[in-house]
Amino acid sequence: MRRRWGAVHTALAALAVWSLPAAVGSPPASAAATLTTAPFVRQAPGVTYTTFQVAVERGTAHGHLLTVDLRAPRVSVDLLYPGAVGARAPVSALAAARGATAAVNGDFFHFIETQHPGVPATGAPSGPAVAAGLGLKAAVPAGQRFGPAPPPGASPEDVLGIGYDRRARLDRLTLHGAAVSGHGTLPLSGLNQYALPVDGIGAYTPRWGPAARARAVCGTDTDRAAPCATRVREVAVAHGRVAAVADRPGAGVPPGTEVLLGREEGARRLAALRPGDPVRIGHRLTGRDGAPLRCAVGGFAVLRDGRTVPGTDPGTPAVRTGAGIGDGGRTLYLLALDGTPGEPGLTLAELATLLRGLGARDGVDLDGGGSSTLVTRAPHGGQVVVRNHPSGGAERPVPNALGVFTGG
Repeated sequence: MRRRWGAVHTALAALAVWSLPAAVGSPPASAAATLTTAPFVRQAPGVTYTTFQVAVERGTAHGHLLTVDLRAPRVSVDLLYPGAVGARAPVSALAAARGATAAVNGDFFHFIETQHPGVPATGAPSGPAVAAGLGLKAAVPAGQRFGPAPPPGASPEDVLGIGYDRRARLDRLTLHGAAVSGHGTLPLSGLNQYALPVDGIGAYTPRWGPAARARAVCGTDTDRAAPCATRVREVAVAHGRVAAVADRPGAGVPPGTEVLLGREEGARRLAALRPGDPVRIGHRLTGRDGAPLRCAVGGFAVLRDGRTVPGTDPGTPAVRTGAGIGDGGRTLYLLALDGTPGEPGLTLAELATLLRGLGARDGVDLDGGGSSTLVTRAPHGGQVVVRNHPSGGAERPVPNALGVFTGG
């Protein structure tokens, strides 16, 4: 079920129009944009939905906006995912399964594998992911990330996070972990990732899901298309002891088991482990200030402290999904553009300016193109409705989404 832009525009006839202020440091073209919004419709106390249009030099982009008041007592935001890191589902299905009031798609992900014949795509996201306070995965190396080129200084570890203080913020999540055995301590450089650093060792938990891990040892830290590693070692650890070893990556992780996968030097170090050896594995994701996050999704900043991040691309328009933070972290803006034919899209610099015009001080770019999806639940506990028009004509299955909840 989908409501067309024209129907929404007719039903919400009173429009607010204003010149969109240029974010400091944005190109002059962005300053000429005009933002028009329909009246805000309350989805639930603390959550509103509206449509908008932005006139840019190339035409008029249409989009859909959720405004979330994190101060509202019954409002919360969490990461939605299909029960496994290496899996995908439509945003509407993710929202329906969790009873979310609204949602937008999340991180860029390992969508297709063309560089390494015979190696399947995993569907796993690129950046860190935290759901309900649980660290699901860490970031892939910079050269292995999918999506547009981020601004200088961005990191694959960058996230939009929600803390236990109910404030949204930009953060950077770093993996800290090790496998300890009688042969020494092996630092971990990966957690449930579709790509591991050269010479690294990654841990895979049952939350990885049934996907194959073959892609994790292909490419390098700077070149996604580089050949796969020729030296590989995989060690399955169950109930604190090595249960099995192998010289190639497997698939899936049984309950009660963690898999250690090493490439190059990491494989050499794992080769010392034998079946029956005791092994202790620990890992956690830590933000800049050490405060835990209740929810986090990978995405690089395009707006920081009210300014367009230097180096943000001003010249490549696309269908976009974005998230903005305002009111000292108390307000979250979630938007997705329409992808119908003829839509001009927005550049990353224009996305930054749009987020600032809506009231955000910080903002991130999330996965776009065919992934861009915004859904809301119909009134009185009705069905989940896809509000925007995905560019592929239908929802694309994605690995995660930001879900808005309004329950008790």
